Amino acid sequence: MIVSIGKKITTPVKGRNLARSKTTVPSDTIEIVGPEVRGTYNATPEQLMGFYKQMLLIRRFEERAGQLYGLGLIGGFCHLYIGQEAVAVGLQSAINAGKDSVITGYRDHGHMLLCGIDPKVVMAELTGRAAGISHGKGGSMHMFSVEHGFFGGHGIVGAQVSLGTGLAFAHKYKGDNGIAISYFGDGAANQGQVYESMNMAELWKLPVIYVIENNQYAMGTSVNRASSEDRLYRRGESFRVPGMQVDGMDVLAVRAASEAAIEWVRAGKGPLIMEMKTYRYRGHSMSDPAKYRSKEEVAEMREHHDPIERIKKQLEAVGVTEAALKDIDKEIRTIVSEAADYAESSPEPQPSELYTDVLVGNY
Repeated sequence: MIVSIGKKITTPVKGRNLARSKTTVPSDTIEIVGPEVRGTYNATPEQLMGFYKQMLLIRRFEERAGQLYGLGLIGGFCHLYIGQEAVAVGLQSAINAGKDSVITGYRDHGHMLLCGIDPKVVMAELTGRAAGISHGKGGSMHMFSVEHGFFGGHGIVGAQVSLGTGLAFAHKYKGDNGIAISYFGDGAANQGQVYESMNMAELWKLPVIYVIENNQYAMGTSVNRASSEDRLYRRGESFRVPGMQVDGMDVLAVRAASEAAIEWVRAGKGPLIMEMKTYRYRGHSMSDPAKYRSKEEVAEMREHHDPIERIKKQLEAVGVTEAALKDIDKEIRTIVSEAADYAESSPEPQPSELYTDVLVGNY
């Protein structure tokens, strides 16, 4: 399901007297026109299978990462993407891999895998090994690969939004027809730099999609308690940035909305907000017991809204057998096990690596 799409968002501004200045604001209307999404995405059986494999890879990878964290093989913070897989899969399956830019926050493992980065080097990075994508220096939150069009993993809440706007500026400056996808969460949606970025992006008509992964909780605070306007797709209205709200637990709904959004920004019409209504099954990070929500709430989401189970039923409807799906799961588990074995057997960085790739300046 997708709401607030393909319509003019008309915000009346009524004339009113300002007590101090004695001036009158003239009556006016602001018309914000966004892209139109027609129906859902009609995926072929092959595409359905591709979406299923990608989401399952993220799910099994994150489950194994959680296990390695529990064993002490992953240090520092670790934020898992379990439950939110349909958002990144539906969106990143529609972009030009390697040519468009992707940037996100600290819940970044799944986005990296979808950029085509080998699960082995992602897992090696999580465990701080020299074979990792950032040579063991980035860990869970700060992975990076320019080669694959992935510009981080960022630990500072909302920092990736302004950086993503800069990536969009670079695409426009170079004239390469690329776009930037800047993911952030419902908590980061309240950061000031987000609105500075939206203002700049609309002024310069930058090709950026601001993807709000609204998983309902900013760390431990419900979005309804933290945001006076919890319809986050409307956050750009004051800058005339259109928005849409999408069922982020349905990969086909995400893909349909993403195609419309990508066509909009690639055509030079400026930025767009996509609020993905999704849900994380685990705590904010591995250290979060998530006592701010009930077990019943999580169980209800898993049972009735799980994105992988939903597409699994769609595959069964087109003739894929349960045995075939079990074989795929076994194949994915093998890939993840090999990634974990590779990470555990890879050497740690040499102490001398502390002094490489470090920017030093005189201030």
